Amino acid sequence: MPGRTPPPPLPPPPPQELPRVTLWRLRRNPLRRRSDLVQAWTGLGLLLAALAATPAAMFLAGDASYHHYTRTARHQAATRHHITATLVEDARRHPEPTSTEARKTRYPAKVRFTGPDGRTHTGTTDVQPALPRGSTVRVWVGTDGKITDPPMSPGQVRSRAMGTAIIAALGVHATAAAAYGVAGRVVQRRNLAAWDTAWAETAPRWTTSP
Repeated sequence: MPGRTPPPPLPPPPPQELPRVTLWRLRRNPLRRRSDLVQAWTGLGLLLAALAATPAAMFLAGDASYHHYTRTARHQAATRHHITATLVEDARRHPEPTSTEARKTRYPAKVRFTGPDGRTHTGTTDVQPALPRGSTVRVWVGTDGKITDPPMSPGQVRSRAMGTAIIAALGVHATAAAAYGVAGRVVQRRNLAAWDTAWAETAPRWTTSP
């Protein structure tokens, strides 16, 4: 009828779902080659091996690291001494003396102390801001009479052992990934060589005139 509004166009059909390609090397399909299957099983085997080896690697590395750092902490505790030192100069003043940052900030200053050997030594250590000359502070000193860090605490020992265990786990997975990369390159080179051989047999049929 004249003047009648045409119906609206039909909406386009929904897009079809693309075929899944997950683990395509393990699925039967006409394009799968034997090398694809070998590469797929190699990757799966390396993945399972890495997952199985990770807990053992973490335990062995963490345990060895824990015992190593425990012995180190004991040696430090036996060879380092917590003694009193005297400032031989005024410590640096903080720009904002009453701020929270000032209470956490430490500045290097020269100090004098008597070492475990009975001799007088001088060194530099971090002290609170604005300490006047002649103030006393506590410092850790080694058997050589030099200022050093305090012995490792049990928390530091556990933290370092845990860090070593994590590094060991990452090393296992990195090794597996590297092995898979090498295997993939070997398979790729063999595929290229096979393609060259096949092309050498097929090319004359396409390039030779009848």
